[in-house]
Amino acid sequence: MNGDQLAPLPVYRPEAPPVRSGLTLELSWLAGLLFLAVAFLLLLLGQTPGWKHLVGSVAINFLAMVVEAMPFMLIGSLVGGLIEVFVPVAWVEGVVQRHRFGAVFVAGAMGLVFPVCECAVVPVIRRLLGKGVPFGAAIAFLLGGPIVNVLVAASTAVAYSFDWSVVALRLGCGYGIAVVIGLALSRWFTNDNALVREARPRLNTCCGHDHCGHTESRPGLPARLWHALGHASDDFFSVGFYLIIGTFIAAFVRSVATMDLFTHFLAAPWLAIVLMMAMAVVLNLCSEADAFIAASFRGLLPASAQLAFMVLGPMFDLKLLLMYFGIFTKRAIAALVAAVLGTVFVVMLAVHALVPLDF
Repeated sequence: MNGDQLAPLPVYRPEAPPVRSGLTLELSWLAGLLFLAVAFLLLLLGQTPGWKHLVGSVAINFLAMVVEAMPFMLIGSLVGGLIEVFVPVAWVEGVVQRHRFGAVFVAGAMGLVFPVCECAVVPVIRRLLGKGVPFGAAIAFLLGGPIVNVLVAASTAVAYSFDWSVVALRLGCGYGIAVVIGLALSRWFTNDNALVREARPRLNTCCGHDHCGHTESRPGLPARLWHALGHASDDFFSVGFYLIIGTFIAAFVRSVATMDLFTHFLAAPWLAIVLMMAMAVVLNLCSEADAFIAASFRGLLPASAQLAFMVLGPMFDLKLLLMYFGIFTKRAIAALVAAVLGTVFVVMLAVHALVPLDF
């Protein structure tokens, strides 16, 4: 076993925060300020008799969804932190290399071993691609990993009152779509023509720290646990930002919407699917918590539309799009986005037509 295989994963160093693009920072500040302004406005309106009922309903729905989702966010962040520090990427690479013929099928279900959300899986994909893992297998893990894992299964089960048919449909559709897109894109793209040239020299590094790749710098167990907690806290607060805003929007829609407003969506399932797919892209929710948002639309939108929200969100949203530009070429990103959007839409229409859904 060579030195590269023995290299530990990156450890947490608060003095080296992740670099974020100016656009990402601006969007974060804008979304945060807008959220605070709207929340403060509702607080003021809640003191008036005419708005008291609506504000109270929004507050109750918001609190209920946050209380349900936060434990899974916390568990997911802790698991992600432990994986980041204690699980060698070389082990994942070894599994894929040993099953090179069916690497895409193996990678699509890798989330069962590495239950990470869509935010945490992107840095792992960079490392895997740099190690020579086939492009198709990396895409299958990128798309399937945030859905096909035990944490997402558990949160979906809780959100839908332990209706295991919802869990099976979500994980099954997620795995199938990830494998199909991985196989399809591998016919046109390879590691040579799909990766950004400027990123290739850095793909073999963990996180830009000088200690990465040197076994002699491996800290002791207490220090590594502390680093894992550091990674977990970073993930929790960064992803929790999107969860809070998404939950607030869902609570507001749930409070003001009536069945009459959604009647035409129930009569036109394709339109409801498009609506929920658009919401999944815009809300940027974590895969370990988005089921609670989707479940809030039960009785308002068809089950296939709720499923579209839960399948598309972990595969593609605005924050993932920004992260993709640091790994893939524009041509590869365009192909990936088109494949994901088109496949999810077609699959959801097929599920609505062929599978009896009642949730």
